[in-house]
Amino acid sequence: MSLNADEAVEVLRAAGEPTRLRILALLAAEELSVMELSRILDQSQPRVSRHLKLMSEAGLIERFPDGAWVFYRLATDGPRRRLADAVLDLLHDDGQPDRDFQRLGEVRTEREAAAAEYFERIAPRWDEIRSLYVPENAVEAAIDRAAGPGPFERVVDLGTGSGRMLTLLGRRAKMSVGLDLSQHMLNIARANVARAGLEKVELRHGDIFATRLPAHSADLVVVHQVLHYLSDPAAAVAEAARLVRPGGRLLVVDFAPHALEFLRTDHQHRRLGFADDEMDRWLEEADLDRVEPVELAPDREGLTVKIWTGLRAQAERSAA
Repeated sequence: MSLNADEAVEVLRAAGEPTRLRILALLAAEELSVMELSRILDQSQPRVSRHLKLMSEAGLIERFPDGAWVFYRLATDGPRRRLADAVLDLLHDDGQPDRDFQRLGEVRTEREAAAAEYFERIAPRWDEIRSLYVPENAVEAAIDRAAGPGPFERVVDLGTGSGRMLTLLGRRAKMSVGLDLSQHMLNIARANVARAGLEKVELRHGDIFATRLPAHSADLVVVHQVLHYLSDPAAAVAEAARLVRPGGRLLVVDFAPHALEFLRTDHQHRRLGFADDEMDRWLEEADLDRVEPVELAPDREGLTVKIWTGLRAQAERSAA
């Protein structure tokens, strides 16, 4: 698929302005909201919104509302994405990108500090807070079914929190690994794992975006109620999928799209749920086969939990 001359001119015209090039460079790093871009660029939100509108209309970037916020990211694929990548590769570094990325680093640091403070504050009540939305026993029963009977050589739980997924699934595993960035949460997980009598469990301080675990090293990878806190959920899914060995599976457990804005302001949720088509695309890009997602709606008004499963084929695609 390629662009005709008129389409190419339209895309180049949309990118052909210094601020828009700065925006493209930032969105190549991660998806960002208008408010965050305005702060990084030190420009008003209306002005930034106008640049974003022009590039969105030209297909250079994608706009997706999320509750009361709107996020932007580079076009996922296709000729417009290739053209954006080529333009960014050719840019001369005049020092401005460094300043922009320094401000992006400040935004990330503040975001992470707020999330870390929240996690430290609520760590002792972590399971209690999760259970407010969908009955936890129903969710765990569905996860148990989606994981399959096992036995598993290795289970990896990314963003392990209190270690509940390890205690739920660990008895079917020869060895389990739980990663989390919060030492407080890891301490709670250690206590829970010990209380459950699980011995072959390794708990590590680790980053879901860069786990440092070997590729294709786990036959079950779980990302349970983590993605909605992250600045780049697609990257987290890609890293989780990288760990899945042939014949293994990835379980992503999170919320369907919702409008409970207080979860963003009071509980540090960055995304208000995920749509099936978005998750399907991430699984496909990771070369995982999609399984029909499981949906668990609450008994009362609230959040719907979804379980998305991706399977890695037993043999390499090229060998088929």
